[in-house]
Amino acid sequence: MKNTRIKYFYQLIASHLSILLIAFLILSILFVRYVDDFAYNEKAEELENYGEQIIEELERPRPGNNLQAYVSILEAQNISFIVFDQQSRILYPVSGSFPPVELTQEEWTVIERGETLVVNRDVERFEFTVTFVAMPYFENNQLAGGVLLASPVSGISEMIAELNKTLITTMLIALAIALLFSLWLSKMHVSRIQRMRNATSMISEGHYDVNLPESNFDEFGDLAHDFNKMAAKLQQSNEEIDRLENRRRQFMADVSHEMRTPLTTIAGIIEGLRNNMIEEGQREKGIRLASEETKRLMRLVNENLDYEKIRSNQVVLTKEEIEADELLEIIQEQLDLQAKEKGDTIVINTSPGDIIYGDMDRLIQILMNVVKNAIQFTENGTISLTSHSEADYMSLVVGDDGAGIDVEEIDMVWRRFYKADLSRGSGQFGLGLSIVKQLVTLHNGEVHVESEKGKGTKFIIRLPHKK
Repeated sequence: MKNTRIKYFYQLIASHLSILLIAFLILSILFVRYVDDFAYNEKAEELENYGEQIIEELERPRPGNNLQAYVSILEAQNISFIVFDQQSRILYPVSGSFPPVELTQEEWTVIERGETLVVNRDVERFEFTVTFVAMPYFENNQLAGGVLLASPVSGISEMIAELNKTLITTMLIALAIALLFSLWLSKMHVSRIQRMRNATSMISEGHYDVNLPESNFDEFGDLAHDFNKMAAKLQQSNEEIDRLENRRRQFMADVSHEMRTPLTTIAGIIEGLRNNMIEEGQREKGIRLASEETKRLMRLVNENLDYEKIRSNQVVLTKEEIEADELLEIIQEQLDLQAKEKGDTIVINTSPGDIIYGDMDRLIQILMNVVKNAIQFTENGTISLTSHSEADYMSLVVGDDGAGIDVEEIDMVWRRFYKADLSRGSGQFGLGLSIVKQLVTLHNGEVHVESEKGKGTKFIIRLPHKK
C-alpha cells in the first residue's frame, strides 16, 4: 500500500488551525458553561431574595393584605409564587393556574431541615421549563409550610443562544485571521526549508560554494549556520582531494619521467650482457653503471617516501638543544670525502655557545641535502658552514662559490624534481631541497636562497630559539 504524502506546508496549516479550533472549542464550552451557571445562579438568588421578603410578610399578624402587592410586582417580572402547607396544599393565592406542588421526598427533606431548595432547571412538573426555589417558613418555631417561587428560563436560554451565536461568529472571524497568519508563517518556514533543500541538492551535485542566510532568531538560523560550516568543510575537503589528485598525477608523471632513463640504461645493459653485445673489457663498466642506476632508483623511492611522510605530517620531531659546532662537524666529516672528489673544501665558522633547537636527525638531513647541493655545483671551491645567533632565532648559512643560480630560477629550486642545471646529469632528482623546505617549516623556521650566476649560492636557514 502506497503511503500518503502530505506536504509540510499543509501539515503546518493543519496543526495551527487544529490547535486554534480545539482551544476555541474548549474555551467556548467553558465560557458558555460559566455564563449558564452564572445566569441561573443569579436568577435563583433573585428568587431567594423575593422569597425572604414574602416569608417576612407571612410572619406578620395580618399578612394577607400585603401579599397581593407582591403578586402584582412579581407578575410584572414574570415570576409566580405560592404558599403551601406541609401537605403540599396551596394556601395562597387561593385561585390561580399554578400547578399543585409535587416535591420529592429528598426535596421535602431539604425544606424540613430549614434549608432553601434550589432547582435551576425543571422541565417535568410545570408546563414550561422554569427555575424555582422553595423556602420553608415557620410558625411558633414549627414548620408550617413553604414558599415556592418560579420563573421561566426562556429569557436565560435566549441569552445563552445569542451568546453562542456571537461566539460562533467570533470564532469564524478568528479562524479566518488565524488561517491568513498561518499561511504566512507556513510559507515562511517552508521557504526556508526549500532553500536548505536546494542547497543540499547543489552540494550533492558537487557545488559546495553555497551560503544560507544565518540568524540567531530560531533553530532554523542555527541549522543554516551549521549547514554553512558543513559546506565550507566539504569545500575544503574537495579542494584537498583535488590537490591530492593533482599531486598524485604530478608525482606519477615526475617519477615516470625520472625512472625512464635509469630503467632504460639498466634494460640496455642487461640485454647487452645476455646477447654478448658488450665486449669483455666493458662488461665490468656496464655492471657498475647498472648498479649505480639501481641505487638511483632506490634513492628516488626512499626520498619520495620521506617527502610524502613530511607532507602528510607523519614525521614527529624530537627537539633538543644542540651545539652548533658539533652538528656542523658531523656534516663536515660525512661529506668531506665527497667534497674532495670535486676539489672542494668544507669550512666551519661558529661562535662559542651557539645552540640550535631542533631534531638532531632531521637537522642533519637538512644540512646534508643543502651541502650536497653545494658540492654538486661547486668545483675546486670552498663551501662554508656558518652559524650565528640572533634575537629570536639561530641562523645556519651554507655558502659556496660555485656556479650559482639564475635569479628567475631561485624560487623554483624548492619544487620537486626540479634541476637547476638540466645539462648536468648528476644523478640528483630534485627532491632534496623540497624535503629541506618541508623539514624547516616543520621546525617553525624559514629558509631562503641568495645567489648570483657565476658567483656562488648561499642558503640561509633560520630556526627559532627554545621558548
